[in-house]
Amino acid sequence: QLQAFGGGLVQPGDSLRLSCSGSGFSLDEYDIIWFRQAQGKEREGVSCISRDYRTTYYADSVKGRFTSSSDNARNAVYLQMNDLKPKDTAVYYCAADRLPSFGGCRRLKPGLFNDYRGQGTLVTVSS
Repeated sequence: QLQAFGGGLVQPGDSLRLSCSGSGFSLDEYDIIWFRQAQGKEREGVSCISRDYRTTYYADSVKGRFTSSSDNARNAVYLQMNDLKPKDTAVYYCAADRLPSFGGCRRLKPGLFNDYRGQGTLVTVSS
């Protein structure tokens, strides 16, 4: 199982850290993608952390503001989100795949992550 949590209501400019927790398998054996879906919009890959060397990739829309990291001891992956903006409002999900095809991690393609998917967590950025 995979579970994303840590969302909430924050003001523009605030920070929030999302957690993606796994049970029954080791996250460090998988590429982990964070993606989001805003109401009425398509899914958008936000960040990915690869199982090889834990390389991280970011969408241009969040580069410099969001940071992915992993904690093998806790079997968790985190998404630190700084300087949040109203346009970041969305339900955030994490998903895992041992080997997403066609460069799914680097290309931030959530549709290529099929091994595990978790429930999302809502992030609302509003003044």
